[in-house]
Amino acid sequence: MDLLKNTKTSLKMGWYKREKDGITTATSQKKETPDGIWHQCGACKTTSTIKDLVDNMYVCPECNQHERIGSQEYFEIIFDRNKFSELYSEIIAHDFLGFTDLKPYKERLEAARIKTELDSAIRVAKGKVKKMDFVIAAMDFGFIGGSMGSVMGEKIARAIDYSIETKTPFMIISKSGGARMMESAFSLMQMAKIAAKLTQLAEAKVPYLSFLTDPTTGGVSASFAMLGDFNFSEPNALIAFAGPRIVKETLKLKELPEGFQRAEYLLECGFLDFIVERKNIKARIADILFMLKK
Repeated sequence: MDLLKNTKTSLKMGWYKREKDGITTATSQKKETPDGIWHQCGACKTTSTIKDLVDNMYVCPECNQHERIGSQEYFEIIFDRNKFSELYSEIIAHDFLGFTDLKPYKERLEAARIKTELDSAIRVAKGKVKKMDFVIAAMDFGFIGGSMGSVMGEKIARAIDYSIETKTPFMIISKSGGARMMESAFSLMQMAKIAAKLTQLAEAKVPYLSFLTDPTTGGVSASFAMLGDFNFSEPNALIAFAGPRIVKETLKLKELPEGFQRAEYLLECGFLDFIVERKNIKARIADILFMLKK
């Protein structure tokens, strides 16, 4: 009986009393919060539930920071009743140069497909916005940084051809780190290719809307992202060719202007027509389409 009593006492004490002083818990004993429950804002560090974030269109309810989202989320936000049809999904990237840096390009593509469940860094879809036909080409930053390669150029070119044929307004949602170095000069050629197709779109008098989101950089920002009939952005989006650090070091500057290369700074300098919050994006697009239709 004494042995049983001592055992119970020992177990009881071990439940609430630490054997060592201090309040530090070993890493191996820490319990991790399951994925998919909580989200911490990258700007203000406020913690909210994933459900609240989704209900608020992936915008922090505390500081209004617009978190990065992908093509699927944009399609669901913009198209009526979340209904759309994807175009050109059969076009996928492959390693036609046999490129290798730290690892083969082929392996990078496969890893990106597994991680994102996507086949390329851009998707094209058609649907309706307030009952008006609309075509969107949306980039996915999660797929090798939304980098611009030959597949991106081909999908956008075909989307433009479709818009010309059907007289359907067209929009590109840019979210990219720039050209894809693993495709060498072929990636750079896409800037001229898309710009030429946009000239055809303009000649056909079909509207082109350019929606720049965080981040839009490199060759994308230096070409078709700035060629829209309307160029607009989400709040605080990074929009630049080279990043702030590169600019600062190249120009030998001590400090950069406040908000440099953010959407609000570009709007002030005349590079953007307006900035729109995500909750208002569908209504603003509909207003533009209705105005141009009239």
